[in-house]
Amino acid sequence: MATLTQCAPETVQAQSVAEVVLALGSNYQAERYLPLARESLAALGEIRLSTAFQNPDFTATTQLPKPDYTNQCVHLALSTPMSLQQLQQTFKALEGDCNRRRQTEPKQVRRVTMDIDILMVKLATIENSLSKYSTFKSISDWIVMADRYPFKAHEVVGIEELTAFTD
Repeated sequence: MATLTQCAPETVQAQSVAEVVLALGSNYQAERYLPLARESLAALGEIRLSTAFQNPDFTATTQLPKPDYTNQCVHLALSTPMSLQQLQQTFKALEGDCNRRRQTEPKQVRRVTMDIDILMVKLATIENSLSKYSTFKSISDWIVMADRYPFKAHEVVGIEELTAFTD
């Protein structure tokens, strides 16, 4: 993968975003909640999906087993650009629409119906708006959320798969 520009999310909160690469994850009723999340995301613009992968929870131990996650990457080209802060609020609301409940007990095994993480963003600029839906060919235009980097193995695979969709 090419060298990527990293930014702390706080530094681009007010910036207008045209495209985003997301990591979706669910370890509870994924077959129900992933399609619901994808449908809601598609209402925001054009989406492309990687394969959904089932992965063990990397925080699980033999003393504290945890359910596997189903993970999928999504490239979303927004119909209408919005600030990163608005996107974060939209995705948090979407998690709530999928009955996401935050952990309340410290040692409780979390049932995560839907987790949506922003991996990378492409800011809305005059250049980007000239080509309505860009591709990953010009990855230098993308900004990686520093709190999500380095990517997990399944995220790298998902991003690479999305990259392969470009002609």
